[in-house]
Amino acid sequence: MAMIEESVLTAPHRTAPLELELDEPAASTAAACLFRGMADPSRVAILRHLLLGEHNVVQLTEHLGLAQSTVSKHLACLRDCGLVASRPVGRSSVFSLTFPEHVLKVFAAAEALLAATGDAVVLCPTYGDRGQG
Repeated sequence: MAMIEESVLTAPHRTAPLELELDEPAASTAAACLFRGMADPSRVAILRHLLLGEHNVVQLTEHLGLAQSTVSKHLACLRDCGLVASRPVGRSSVFSLTFPEHVLKVFAAAEALLAATGDAVVLCPTYGDRGQG
């Protein structure tokens, strides 16, 4: 979410091409929060599976091979981040992506960046496979 000064968009005195003024710290913080929300492999797997359509916790649990409490915890995080919504169906809830087209674009961009960087991110001593253990 980029924070743009509203006065820049509505200023009638501007004669130069419109340049959007970005609140860089706010935009950086928002992006970092989004990436932290997606930073867990289980949450990524849940998002990828929800790209196929709506699922309940039992279906996600069976697909991911995780405990129901773990899946529920990750779904709550994704819902708090605004990435997932739920609706009641009988005695359970069905989960779906709030913005599937944007999630798909994020995954496509991530795959392109991973292809460009090769193994660098996996080998990263801080965030790669070796840095997590």
